[in-house]
Order: sequence, then structure tokens, then C-alpha cells
Amino acid sequence: MVLENVKCSVSNCRYWQNQFCNASAIEVNVDGGGKQAKDSVETQCRTFQAK
Repeated sequence: MVLENVKCSVSNCRYWQNQFCNASAIEVNVDGGGKQAKDSVETQCRTFQAK
């Protein structure tokens, strides 16, 4: 299943499929913990798994 509205540019991720994420769900956290980020640089995808 490809999450058609979730773009991904990390081509070495197990869930990457032609610029989209094919994971059944995604998890994104704030770097260093907490619940707020000022911009995308302060976030991380916990769903990432290397191929």
C-alpha cells in the first residue's frame, strides 16, 4: 500500500517507492523530544528503516 499523499525523498528507506512512502503508518517526532518544532529541520521520521 502506497500512501499517495506522503512524499518521501529518502531512497534508501525500506518504505520508499518512487518518491512515496509505502509504510502502513508513519511516525514523526521532534528532535530532542518535546511536542513542538519550529520547522521541518527539527523533526525526524521514526518510520525510517534502511534497506
